[in-house]
Amino acid sequence: MTEQITLAEIPALSEQMTNAASRVVVGAKETIRMLIAALFCGGHVLLEDLPGSGKTTLVKAIAKLTGCDCKRVQCTPDLMPADLTGFEILQQTPDGTRSMTFRKGPVFTNLLLADEINRMAPRSQAGLLECMAEYQVTGGGKTYALPEPFFVIATQNPIELQGTFPLPEAQLDRFFMRLSMGHPSRADELAILADRQTDDPLESLTAVTSPESLCSAQAAIRSVTASDAVLNYLLSLADATRTHPKLRYGLSTRAVLALRHAAQALAAADGRNYLLPDDIKAAFPPVCTHRLQTTDGLLADRDAAAAIIQELLQSVEVPKA
Repeated sequence: MTEQITLAEIPALSEQMTNAASRVVVGAKETIRMLIAALFCGGHVLLEDLPGSGKTTLVKAIAKLTGCDCKRVQCTPDLMPADLTGFEILQQTPDGTRSMTFRKGPVFTNLLLADEINRMAPRSQAGLLECMAEYQVTGGGKTYALPEPFFVIATQNPIELQGTFPLPEAQLDRFFMRLSMGHPSRADELAILADRQTDDPLESLTAVTSPESLCSAQAAIRSVTASDAVLNYLLSLADATRTHPKLRYGLSTRAVLALRHAAQALAAADGRNYLLPDDIKAAFPPVCTHRLQTTDGLLADRDAAAAIIQELLQSVEVPKA
């Protein structure tokens, strides 16, 4: 595993990671492909699906494949912000000197798994905002940089409402993508039953890259170019979200940048150093659905959200060349 990854090496690395993770989480190849694209962009991901669908298993597989240090936090209503970021304690040295020492929390890792994030109270959810946006923690008047790379992958159950705190819009906007595991086909579930009769495929996974290589890949992907026609297509999609009659809020500039970065990662994984409109279209649903707000809460319903996304994609003319 080299520490420097070039653009030409990304397709092979992406395919290797996707195939390895697909042996652990069967039937979710598209979700895995998008999750890897998010990692190549340095973006945080919200995994939303029913319990037992393989969300935590997928995160553990990604941590193993990337060689990243991974910490898991089980989110509960009584969790405090300092339980995530860290806190200052008074320590005394053998010579009697006392001083305040900052004890780092679980966010000081490469990959933080925030399990059932919507079970955390809003004040604790807000404790992640600085970490996710600025990759740092402020405590005791000092600022501490988080390790590189740093990702938050959060999970939540979309149907359970009691004892949960829906993520506010500002928090949702920090997530680069929102993904769903979906249900495996009958053949995939049969394969799962057969593969796990004696052992767990997760245990046999080994790293195919390293945190340093991942940072290098993130830098390489930024070199993927886009023509004016493709960039104008992206902006036309953003404008369509801002003028749609059913949408109260459209995409922010941060969302527009995220859409471009996600498309760059998908293009690089396909072996191209330039964007196509198809890259924008593929990245649009996972990057944008959770950022769109309606007055009647339509986007809380997956089918309604998918219908609006498809309507937006069909309403904007795709550049011919």
